[in-house]
Amino acid sequence: MKILDDDPKNFGLSHSPSLECLVASLEQQTEKSETHSARPHSLADELLGAPDPVAADILRKEPQQETFVRMKVTPYDPPTAEEEEVCIVLQQCLALREKYLFVEKDPPWRKGMFCASGFNPDPFHYEPEPRSQHVFKEIDGVIHVYANSEAKEELFPVPDATTFFTDMHRILRLTGLGNVRTFCYHRLHLLEQKFSLHLMLNADREFLAQKSAPHRDFYNVRKVDTHVHHSSCMNQKHLLRFIKSKLRNEPDEVVIFRDGQYLTLKEVFESLDLTGYDLNVDLLDVHADKNTFHRFDKFNLKYNPCGQSRLREIFLKQDNLIQGRFLAELTKEVFQDLAVSKYQMAEYRISVYGRKQSEWDQLASWIVNNELYSENVVWLVQVPRLYIFYKMMGIVTSFQTILNNLFLPLFEVTIDPGSHPQLHIFLKQVVAFDMVDDESKPERRPNKHMQTPAQWDINFNPAYSYWAYYIYANMYTLNKLRESRGLCTIKFRPHSGEAGDLDHLASTFLLAHNIAHGNNLRKSPGLQYLYYLAQIGLAMSPLSNNSLFLDYHRNPFPMFFSRGLNVSLSTDDPLQIHLTKEPLVEEYSIAAQVRSKDDLKLKFSFVSQVWKLSSCDLCEIARNSVYQSGFPHHMKLHWIGHKYFKRGAAGNDIHKTNVPHIRVEFRYETWQEELQYICLGGARISEEIDP
Repeated sequence: MKILDDDPKNFGLSHSPSLECLVASLEQQTEKSETHSARPHSLADELLGAPDPVAADILRKEPQQETFVRMKVTPYDPPTAEEEEVCIVLQQCLALREKYLFVEKDPPWRKGMFCASGFNPDPFHYEPEPRSQHVFKEIDGVIHVYANSEAKEELFPVPDATTFFTDMHRILRLTGLGNVRTFCYHRLHLLEQKFSLHLMLNADREFLAQKSAPHRDFYNVRKVDTHVHHSSCMNQKHLLRFIKSKLRNEPDEVVIFRDGQYLTLKEVFESLDLTGYDLNVDLLDVHADKNTFHRFDKFNLKYNPCGQSRLREIFLKQDNLIQGRFLAELTKEVFQDLAVSKYQMAEYRISVYGRKQSEWDQLASWIVNNELYSENVVWLVQVPRLYIFYKMMGIVTSFQTILNNLFLPLFEVTIDPGSHPQLHIFLKQVVAFDMVDDESKPERRPNKHMQTPAQWDINFNPAYSYWAYYIYANMYTLNKLRESRGLCTIKFRPHSGEAGDLDHLASTFLLAHNIAHGNNLRKSPGLQYLYYLAQIGLAMSPLSNNSLFLDYHRNPFPMFFSRGLNVSLSTDDPLQIHLTKEPLVEEYSIAAQVRSKDDLKLKFSFVSQVWKLSSCDLCEIARNSVYQSGFPHHMKLHWIGHKYFKRGAAGNDIHKTNVPHIRVEFRYETWQEELQYICLGGARISEEIDP
């Protein structure tokens, strides 16, 4: 049965600017629809509770046989000259991203590479590996690699800073053009309306398809917390319970050196005039409140239990007098909680500051000596953008010092694993680099004539995009070297777009694989549409944003999700934000609810559906989180299907993801149509996802 109509009003649609000159064509893609409508189904059957024969048929079907109502929106006329011009501009922007982004030559599903954690009986075993002949040297802030000491030709060239800043400004200029903004806004609005119509036509079928998948539901599909900081990975009650237990069981442990003397844990609390009995969650005072909104400095102070930096040093630092033993024990307890939940995973972000080169060995030693390993966890290394503080304290002389401290040990261990054996082991569990700090700080946008890192010796922090380029450039060279050595590569997944200027998002569009936050994409239709076309992962944290920069009901997450951007939910800072033992499930559950708010202008209270995500929506977001994560290939095979790397329904296994083929096929077809429209019918789309 085919349903065709040239008037969108017949389907309950009203004309909008984004739907002008379009015709909606709905095709019912099922052979059994006529027989379904012919079957007798009386009111008496409904009153007696007889099963719906259509629902019963769908429940009996294999997921591969799911059928649904497809919606096709086609223009009356070919694109105008102005639209073709905009399409060419967007093609150029996508080509610029391909120019910069590091992509492995052979994806893991072709080479069977087992990196990071998972099913490893001895993750801390060191196997000696030979030293390579490669040599490296730093030139203008970027490390260059050569085949040997006599070679003159650079092995892995990367675009220079002048080229990058020129391209970044080009992205900003093109996405800021009036015709580009209008075009992208209309396309995004059309995507949103398509999804709304899809739900109107197929929501019931999606729900029935989920019922047909035995055992699976939202609670037992794999979901990854794609953005969570290690030092706040526990909830406040867990931290309080741990502090009390240590104060009760190890009061005489010497834990800190302050004011010229060593203090035991008991003496530290006596100096604070506190006892274990006095401690409670309110006194701990680590939870974010209304006073932290737009106050990143106050939010960071919440990392200090009871407002005391010495307690943070004792319990939440790994480079202290007790060599981070308390934090390691606390981390193992969090690992145990994840293991009990079974279906929740996390990517913990742990800091390397760049103050000295020995930081890498200290961190690796802490991980290996305390045997911090879990099949539910991988690590990201985050770099705080704190140059100005180190410069004012005299720790570094220029920005180049930080880059050397960050990257020289990594190149050394890649060329000769025996030079840093524990670091070599730790890097097997590291999946990405992050870049963190307060993005709302005002900064001057860099240009193509910026000084080199060695020349940057002023008491002023470099701009976000300056940091991003030099971290990316060294990561690109490092990854090329590691790939040539058969070692695991490390992706670039920085914080971007939580606040601040749009050049943050423009730079990460060119350089990053995924980003954390991305809220400011709502301010730029051009960049938002590009992020959609490139399917760049956004690890969004609405509850965290609600405490810092953006009220929950204004968060763009539901809009991004409806439009088809690659979004996932994450917790960011459970210690400051969440209240339960399962912060990730808490994040999902709040997103699925109805929230009430008061409208002071109308002077009455009403309940509005802010998000109200369905079970299918939650499972799709959970599936996205696995794709965005850095967990290894063989674990993703187990979690979301043996063909997860295929695009569309061919890569979906509803028995593992609980996402109906209907939803996956709709997303894929819609994205494919958009890409073909932008490429004027000439897009070449791989059958496999980007590695």
